Amino acid sequence: MNSTKPLVGVVGPCKSGKSTLVRGLIANGYPSQQIAQEHSFTLRMWALISKPDVLVFLDCNYEATLTRGLNWTRQEYDEQQPRLAHARQNADIYLVTNEKSETEILEAVLAMLP
Repeated sequence: MNSTKPLVGVVGPCKSGKSTLVRGLIANGYPSQQIAQEHSFTLRMWALISKPDVLVFLDCNYEATLTRGLNWTRQEYDEQQPRLAHARQNADIYLVTNEKSETEILEAVLAMLP
């Protein structure tokens, strides 16, 4: 990997596109990792463990998660939101992915990265 590119951490609710984006970023030479902040009660886990140079927050609404194949309740979605609040507030890049394709998400994030 090119050491001049920043380490990118990607967070967001389930089915927001995190793992797909990480694969695309790595393919484009950006060291990247998905951070499972939505499952952690440690609000700063993303900062403490991953220490990304750039934090990307992919957001999507509950309805989008259902169209992407997740079978869960609104309550389960809502329970993730407080766990994601700190990362959302501290994100360097924030992108709503509700109606975006994988390619559109990757291109948007690449355009915003240094």
